[in-house]
Amino acid sequence: MAHHGNTPAAWTGVTILLVGFVVGGLGLILGSWLWFWIGVAVGLVAPIIGKVMQAMGLGTEPRRDRDSAPQV
Repeated sequence: MAHHGNTPAAWTGVTILLVGFVVGGLGLILGSWLWFWIGVAVGLVAPIIGKVMQAMGLGTEPRRDRDSAPQV
């Protein structure tokens, strides 16, 4: 069964990434380099948090198509 990213790890990673993108974008609009770089830092942390949550069992296991596919 395909989850298509519908896991707590995926939702959390994407939400954090979206917050970082918004903060960085607002920093650019307002001319604040500090807020821009804070947004970049938050965006860089998001995939790490997602992977940690996946390792904790809150994501899907990697697909192993080669192991489960019948040999022809």
